Amino acid sequence: MISGTTGLIGLLGQPVRHSLSPVMQNAALEAMGLDWRYLALPCAESDLECVLTGLRAVNCRGLNVTIPHKQAVASYCTDLSALASRLQAVNTLIPTDNGGWHGHNTDVEGFLAPLQTAAEAWNNSTAIVLGCGGSARAVVAGLQQLPLKAIHIAGRRDAALAAFLNDLRQPVGEERVPLFGMPLERSRVRELLDQACLVVNTTPLGMEGHQNGSSMPLDREIWTDLTSSTTLYDLIYTPRPTPWLSLGAERGCRTIDGLEMLIQQGAASLRRWSGCSDVPVEVMREAALNSLASTRR
Repeated sequence: MISGTTGLIGLLGQPVRHSLSPVMQNAALEAMGLDWRYLALPCAESDLECVLTGLRAVNCRGLNVTIPHKQAVASYCTDLSALASRLQAVNTLIPTDNGGWHGHNTDVEGFLAPLQTAAEAWNNSTAIVLGCGGSARAVVAGLQQLPLKAIHIAGRRDAALAAFLNDLRQPVGEERVPLFGMPLERSRVRELLDQACLVVNTTPLGMEGHQNGSSMPLDREIWTDLTSSTTLYDLIYTPRPTPWLSLGAERGCRTIDGLEMLIQQGAASLRRWSGCSDVPVEVMREAALNSLASTRR
């Protein structure tokens, strides 16, 4: 029951109507007995500062941030966690005592969760990351924790890719996994596919309702020679599976979508908002899966 004491948490992005975050977070809130409700809040880039100020003024208890605001929102935070500062990408906002927002990033631990079950598979291997936006920053930070020999990031805009590499490269002598940049072009990606054990799509291409309308990254032909030695990881989870992952499965690839990443990063955010370490992850997963199943009927 929503009352005058009910607290608000939510998701800022554009688009957000496809998101499962409200379903899984509200299920968790109910299980925890918290008088809060989680809403999807569409927000244009031009309105971001105004919306953040207004939500903080009405004592919003916390926010998740998604495409396309993960980088821009950092500049509106009172302070950033060390990880968010390094990535210059924020997906979780926690209200501060001085009326501002503390920015953090829980995407890294969410992204890594499905990969930890086969950590030995990444030993001395190569990964390709498609895209260099806010989500890609968390992905690369996660990949840097795996025993890979190289990470190649493919971006469409030279300036954005250069800034990405500058922010994510570690100091000389401390870098465990070298980072390389390249254009997000068919020929360049194709050259590296035979070497790659893991390809991660961080772009919205293939997302249900995305305005571009493209069904998968680049074009279908580039992926037709994939083999079972490659894992495809798509951060998108609507539709499930995406056309890209469906094609990969036809080629015998291991496929991972963004659902478990969503669940794990959401649970990490809820721990920070609530101060409770015991967040019902299984309840969140069940709610998300049930919602996906109902939309397919």
